[in-house]
Amino acid sequence: MKIVIAGAGEVGTHLAKLLSKENHDIIIIDSDSQRLEILDATCNLLTIKGQPTSFSILAEAKAGQCDLFIAVTPEETSNVVACSMAKSLGAKKTVARIDNYEFMNPKHNGYFSRTGIDAMIYPEYLAAKEILKSLERTWARNWLEIHGGQLIVVGVKIRENARLAGVPLKEIFMSDHKFHVSAIKRHHETIIPRGSDFIQPNDIIYVTTTPEHIDTLRELCGKSQKIIRKVLIMGGSRIAVRLTTLAGDRYRFRIIELDRERCSYLAERCPDALVIHGDARDIDTLREEGISDSDAFIALTDSSETNILTCLTAKEHGVKKTVAEVENIQFIAEAEGLNIGTIINKKLLASSKIFQMLLDADVESSKFMALADADVAEIEARPKSKVTKDMVKNLNLSHDMTIAGLIRDGKGMLVKGDTRIEAGDSVVVFCLNGAMHKIERLFN
Repeated sequence: MKIVIAGAGEVGTHLAKLLSKENHDIIIIDSDSQRLEILDATCNLLTIKGQPTSFSILAEAKAGQCDLFIAVTPEETSNVVACSMAKSLGAKKTVARIDNYEFMNPKHNGYFSRTGIDAMIYPEYLAAKEILKSLERTWARNWLEIHGGQLIVVGVKIRENARLAGVPLKEIFMSDHKFHVSAIKRHHETIIPRGSDFIQPNDIIYVTTTPEHIDTLRELCGKSQKIIRKVLIMGGSRIAVRLTTLAGDRYRFRIIELDRERCSYLAERCPDALVIHGDARDIDTLREEGISDSDAFIALTDSSETNILTCLTAKEHGVKKTVAEVENIQFIAEAEGLNIGTIINKKLLASSKIFQMLLDADVESSKFMALADADVAEIEARPKSKVTKDMVKNLNLSHDMTIAGLIRDGKGMLVKGDTRIEAGDSVVVFCLNGAMHKIERLFN
């Protein structure tokens, strides 16, 4: 697939690195030659220096012949204009990163479609939705519902007191097939496990199951569900604004923000939240604002290090649930090893949405979860595709992927070795980074 990416910032660079591993034909446009030099040296792609809102630059990038044009520069207006221009040149599908929540209103879809924009990505909105899920299910690190919850993928950290710790997978799950341990995150490595693998304390496991077995899974993991009501937020970012808006009156929010002008803005945009001017990095400020009485603490500053450290402080003060925005991907593995709860990364969330489009998925109904070094996707099996030719155990799947579950006739079920996938099944697949192109060949 030919893909043009406009913008070599954090999101664009992350996407370029991921997509180049999947054997796509990638061209990236940016006006910063230093950013492009780094990509030239580390990725298998073509770079072009210039503005994505220039017809000559788009022509040089052959945007008119691309299958997917992605505009993820820091400027929303440039992204919208670049997508419109690329579409006019012949780009098959365009995606624009936006910062204005008003653009997400379905009543404006017709306008943007006529303008040449097929899809929009608002990373802060995606992040706010993930945080809400983490507040609703405090025991889980990740939670992904497929087809209205017919299948559920749960990421959970295993403590030493868990019944799962130290036992081979085949002894726990093979006799009664209620769960599929689809991936294990251990230290800096993600493992696609086999029956002989053990779950160890401090592993983060990703389990696919059906709704009726969720409580059993929680008990096996040694977890309990906490009730969240009082939420303290550090940093009045766009994520904080979207979070308080989406949550409505479900939680009592307090936002601590260092910038006084931003506090005034937050007071207008978040009328249901109490906005406090102060420095949440100061432990005395946290104590004054009732950190010990809070049910949840959410760190949303621009500094990943600050967010991680303050979440650790909140845990020391007895906070039940903590959430940290960690935008430095190289910090994620370290952060997951600490006692800080859920980690949010906008780049991974944006990547999830774009991978849906690469898999020809329906953006509204299909689900995708991008981890730091692995992906979870729901893919429809096409007629006569290789994955429908034989039972799963005879497909000779490579060790960097596993098929976890499927939806057939609207009902979710887990996949076993003797399961035979049928055309039209929606299948949940886990794979390590760089293996998605293998999955596409299986299903198409």
